[in-house]
Amino acid sequence: MAGTRQPTDLVILKGKKHLTKAEIEERKEKEIVAPNDNVTAPKYLPKRLKDKFEEIASELVEIGIMANIDSDALARYLVANDRYEKISKELLKLIPIEDMKIEGELLKLQDRYFKQARLSANDLALTITSRCKLVMPKLQTEDKQKTKAEQRFGGRI
Repeated sequence: MAGTRQPTDLVILKGKKHLTKAEIEERKEKEIVAPNDNVTAPKYLPKRLKDKFEEIASELVEIGIMANIDSDALARYLVANDRYEKISKELLKLIPIEDMKIEGELLKLQDRYFKQARLSANDLALTITSRCKLVMPKLQTEDKQKTKAEQRFGGRI
């Protein structure tokens, strides 16, 4: 990632760059870490979405992804997803040939809300692919524990 500074812990874990203790300390002092001690649902969310907010937010805080400043991003996801679900239910009630004009309009709205929800979900690591990007690389010591034959032939002996 050219131009993007990686977190110090990730640089250390990758093991590709040797940092002195002083360099590690200096880098960590410069890193910005947003607090996550007051993650609360925005007031505009209805009760049922606030409950969902609390559920998802607690999981994201637990894995260290969400901070206080991310509350609106999660709320936007919940609103878009809620609208997507409502429109999808309406579409399922329609008779395709009889309600073609209504169906077309609802499909446009459904697509719009799906895209909004998907983009927000990716930003919040709520999708499988976005979480896969968060996976830390394996420690090099795990590779050293393999036998020479496994390293050469990938375990196919």
